[in-house]
Amino acid sequence: MSGFAKQYQDTCAGVLDELKRTLDSIDPASVERLAEAILEADQVFFVGVGRVLLSLQCVCKRLAHLGIKAHYVGEITEPAITKNDLLIVGSGSGASLFPLGIAKKARAAADCKIVHIGSNPNSEMKDIADFMVRIPVRTKFYLEDEIDSCQIMTSLFEQSVLLLGDILAKIIVEQRQIDMKALWQYHANLE
Repeated sequence: MSGFAKQYQDTCAGVLDELKRTLDSIDPASVERLAEAILEADQVFFVGVGRVLLSLQCVCKRLAHLGIKAHYVGEITEPAITKNDLLIVGSGSGASLFPLGIAKKARAAADCKIVHIGSNPNSEMKDIADFMVRIPVRTKFYLEDEIDSCQIMTSLFEQSVLLLGDILAKIIVEQRQIDMKALWQYHANLE
């Protein structure tokens, strides 16, 4: 085996181990509350920045595949948020300016339900969100109880957000006993 092949296999094993440890560390009760909030909402909105936003956009699209009205803040067809809606704020640190500002705006404008998916339980988001789904991985603050990572910056958080969204979608499909083939009716067909 070449040096690169071994490095590749070792890196894959390290990343997968981190993801397993991280997903195992998320409180299932908070995920259950999130699933309930999604299903109770008229519409679900997502806000984040950078790679977190990209992960949230994937989750948004997956929920749309389940027939859930899902939007991300800033999309050109974004409707008004109301008190019957849910805002999911993705921010590992809980201190990113734009998501924090949007959460404050949503609270003031609509008093909708707000959920923070993040790592830092002591951020300013704790005073705004109804509850938090904590993914306790390394942030820019390097908190003492965060799961450390061999990966660059906050890759582990972004990957975990994406996988958590897909896990949540699968749970919703199972709970609602949705026929997987029937989901294709919600898939884009202008491709």
